[in-house]
Amino acid sequence: MTARIPRFPGVELGPKDLESGVVTTVRYRPEAKFAWSAGEAMTRFLAELEQGRLIARECKGCDRILFPPRMFCEECYRPTDAWVYVRDTGTIETYSISYLDTDARRITEPILVGVVSIDGASPKMGMMHYFGEMSKDDIRIGMRVQAKWRAARDRTGSVLDIEYFRPMRGG
Repeated sequence: MTARIPRFPGVELGPKDLESGVVTTVRYRPEAKFAWSAGEAMTRFLAELEQGRLIARECKGCDRILFPPRMFCEECYRPTDAWVYVRDTGTIETYSISYLDTDARRITEPILVGVVSIDGASPKMGMMHYFGEMSKDDIRIGMRVQAKWRAARDRTGSVLDIEYFRPMRGG
C-alpha cells in the first residue's frame, strides 16, 4: 500500500474508476498531416536507383567521391561540387550471418548482410545491403560483388531496388 502524504490527501485510482466514469476522460484522434523530404542528395540517389544506377557526389576540396551522396563534405566542411556515377560493383568490407529474419523470428537458412565499398567511390565509401547467391561458408571480407537489380518494372526508388549483391562472375 502506498503511504499518503498528509498535505496531499487523495485516493488511488484504478482501471474500474476510468471505465465507470468516476474520472472524466476524453478520446481524441488528431488528424495529423505531415510531409517528409529526403533532401536533394537522397532524392536524386533514390531516383537513380529506380533507373538502375548508383550516383555519388564529388568533393574537389578533399578530392573524394562521396557515396551515398551528400551535399556537404564532412571532411572539409564545404559544399560538394558535382554528381558522379559510380559502378554497381564493389568489395565486401564486413558482413554478418543472421539466423533471425527481419521480424526477429528464428530461421534455419541465414540471412547474409554487410557493407559493400562501391567501385568508383572513395575508399570505404559504401552501403549496407543483403548478399545472395552465396552461402555462409562462401562469403568473405574482400570478396568482389555486383548488384542484382530488380526488374525495371518492379523498381520503386528504394535501396531494395537492388535485391542483393552477389559474387562477381569470374571474380
